[in-house]
Amino acid sequence: MRREIIKVGQVSENRKARFSYSIEDTIEAGISLTGAELKSVRYGLVSIVDGFVQKRDNNLFLAGIEIQKLPTAARIVNFDERRPRQLLLHRAQINRMIGKLQEKGATIVPLKLYFTNHGKLKVLLGIGYGKNRADKRETIKQREWDKNKSRILKGK
Repeated sequence: MRREIIKVGQVSENRKARFSYSIEDTIEAGISLTGAELKSVRYGLVSIVDGFVQKRDNNLFLAGIEIQKLPTAARIVNFDERRPRQLLLHRAQINRMIGKLQEKGATIVPLKLYFTNHGKLKVLLGIGYGKNRADKRETIKQREWDKNKSRILKGK
């Protein structure tokens, strides 16, 4: 297995989230990981598609993301691939997000997982509400119209 190690830049993106949710606000948060998990993330063995944020004891945890184990890692290094991971935020940010979570229909989903220029792993969280079927169809129509419009303008 030959994979490229990611030092800076985007590791994973949840493109389905912007289609399924109308995102009102975004916030950047750190994430608490062990060394083996961080190494797996550097190799890109992570999926945030099913991720969501849940509240536990006045803290926020990112659940539903999967960080796979490196196949070359020693058998001693064991971690639960789907365990909830604590988000690293200031208390005021946590309180604001807990308030948003208590609104009816609100949810917090991870949009991107990336490394900063300083080597820190960050997750971009989106606060939004679920779209119904009609809203999703409207999104598809708008996207197709934008594509057609750019083709028409490009042809002139």
